[in-house]
Amino acid sequence: MQPASTPLTVPHVPPLPAPVRPDPVRDRWAAPMRLAMAEAALAPATGDVPVGALVLDPDGEVIGRGHNEREAVGDPTAHAEVVAVRQAAEKTGEWRLSGCTLVVTLEPCTMCAGAIVLSRIDRVVYGALDEKAGAAGSLFDVMRDRRLNHRPEVIPGVLADECGAQLRAFFDTHR
Repeated sequence: MQPASTPLTVPHVPPLPAPVRPDPVRDRWAAPMRLAMAEAALAPATGDVPVGALVLDPDGEVIGRGHNEREAVGDPTAHAEVVAVRQAAEKTGEWRLSGCTLVVTLEPCTMCAGAIVLSRIDRVVYGALDEKAGAAGSLFDVMRDRRLNHRPEVIPGVLADECGAQLRAFFDTHR
């Protein structure tokens, strides 16, 4: 006769996290977004909200960069996107930035969305949503409005958590 076997007990093992599915489109824009985040990190030195933007030419070279400078220069239009677009236009000698991509850490507002449409930028890549003032799909969708003569491609949510954390850290210390 065989001895009675003791029941096997399996220790509780937590389930594995769901695998992160690669997203080639968002992954392609992670490195430029990190550069935009580095640009955003310059803004708090002057009391400005940390938003950073880059304009990339069709070859992926940075031709414009900017961070919020409203407090620094006393200009309500000195948003990161507008600063970067102005710099890119100056560098190229053209107001039309066809073929270019704007990478920005926060969803553009209506003013910036208008500047993007008017500058004929082909693509906008942004990080964090701006549910209070965003004009690229959250509150408004200016850039994809079919009534306008130019509609850039919009790629939202690239490094959204990191971009949002950068903004939250600023507001946590300035409230």
